[in-house]
Amino acid sequence: MVKVTVLGAAGGIGQPLSLLLKLNPKVDELSLFDVVNVPGVGADLSHISTDAKTDSFLPSSKEDKTALGNALKGSNLVVIPAGVPRKPGMTRDDLFNINASIVRDLSQGIAENAPDAFVLVISNPVNSTVPIVAETLKKNGVFNPKKLFGVTTLDIVRANTFLAQLFPSEAKPTDFNVRVVGGHSGETIVPLYSVGESKKFYEKLSAEKKKELIHRVQFGGDEVVQAKNGAGSATLSMAYAGYKLAEAIITAQSSSSVVECTFLNLDSSIKGAAEAKKLVKDLEYFSLPVKIGANGIEEVKYDILNEATEEKQLLDVAIDQLTKNIEKGVAFIKK
Repeated sequence: MVKVTVLGAAGGIGQPLSLLLKLNPKVDELSLFDVVNVPGVGADLSHISTDAKTDSFLPSSKEDKTALGNALKGSNLVVIPAGVPRKPGMTRDDLFNINASIVRDLSQGIAENAPDAFVLVISNPVNSTVPIVAETLKKNGVFNPKKLFGVTTLDIVRANTFLAQLFPSEAKPTDFNVRVVGGHSGETIVPLYSVGESKKFYEKLSAEKKKELIHRVQFGGDEVVQAKNGAGSATLSMAYAGYKLAEAIITAQSSSSVVECTFLNLDSSIKGAAEAKKLVKDLEYFSLPVKIGANGIEEVKYDILNEATEEKQLLDVAIDQLTKNIEKGVAFIKK
């Protein structure tokens, strides 16, 4: 029995993400929560002839906590795409003051109603919202670092796609699984093209082309924001990326060979986390490849940082920026 709850299910990311989850044969129950429009989304999805039972939950007022509690009860996996999207000229940091409160309140609901669930955080800025979720769960005495995932999968999706686009006659996006480490905004995003199957293609590029490619991965979200001309940000590709990580966690319940990148808390209870922490100047959070099992993150694959000699400078910049992003999230709850 797998119950998945989507918090922010009626939004631009939430709707396509909920559709993808409804199509997953391993999902038995799909629970949809939002503060607007969610009954319509739920009704629409419930007509799809897959086995996942679909329910929607809409609060009757701002003070109503019952709807959130009912949506979350019994959940194995909770995905949070809730919050406002980026608009042209808006940075992820500009979103912070709005989305931080939303994520905090939803995290409180998780702590009270689904403390054992896997939690996937999509709401931006991820570098700060993941620490907000962690600190809220800690306050409630239910934090499990092995079950908290910051979704950085879109950076990997873009890294694979953009490299393949440079070699249209030689490669397809599905040929690659580029490891992208660091965080999930601008220069905190570090695609490790010099490692793995992408290396032989990456080496063919001039220094200038390499620089352009990395910049495109780091600021790919801006392309979508500008192309949508004020009508939104990356929603479809983000929904796909969020679903990919959710699917990996569901698959990991019956498989021991699932490895994905995620923005995680480098807690010493996780194998390899202490070693990873030393390599990233004692940061509490960092995106790295992790081995996922039935109980969550089993091991951090930190060795990739030693292999990525070409990206050393990029990593230094990412670490410097992440320090401030993480502190911002932690301070928001502690104050």
